[in-house]
Amino acid sequence: MIIIGSTLISEEIYTEQFVCDLGVCKGACCVEGDAGAPLAADELPILQEIFSKLKPYLSEQNYNVLTSTGLWVPDAEGLPVTPLIDAGDCAYVYYDEHDTAKCAIEKAWLDGLIDFQKPVSCHLYPIRISKFPDYDALNYHCWHICRAAVKKGRKLKVRMFRFLKDPLIRKYGQEWYDELDAFVKLSLEQK
Repeated sequence: MIIIGSTLISEEIYTEQFVCDLGVCKGACCVEGDAGAPLAADELPILQEIFSKLKPYLSEQNYNVLTSTGLWVPDAEGLPVTPLIDAGDCAYVYYDEHDTAKCAIEKAWLDGLIDFQKPVSCHLYPIRISKFPDYDALNYHCWHICRAAVKKGRKLKVRMFRFLKDPLIRKYGQEWYDELDAFVKLSLEQK
């Protein structure tokens, strides 16, 4: 583990290779699991603000769930997460022409309708952040549904932190990312 600023970063984040392979996994991280995606407190008003622009991307069932249960729900610890449809799909999921689960929020962002890409926890996946009073702990959530991503990452020789450069910069800033990158380069030179 290394410490950068107020983050504690597990070694797997800068040693493991990982590149999402949606053609194989079909967006399984958006439809499997026992809770929705974690939401930051500052994302809750954003969801409220953009929700009307998401309607064209959501199925009638998903839209109805979001309007009846709310745009977020508490998880087992009382923290906000995205609602699930019948304990499965994230309520913000839509399916593309290849039957791949994708994010309606991100689709609206790609189409230029909103300026919020998607919840940062989704953008960072498979990195999960545990918040502590004085620091964030960044850990790799190793899950069988991402085997294809590990295989693709190894084939392309792309480390997880490099694949997730944009969301890491979004969350912690360019200076933080540059420090992580410099640490990794130095540690590779010393091997």
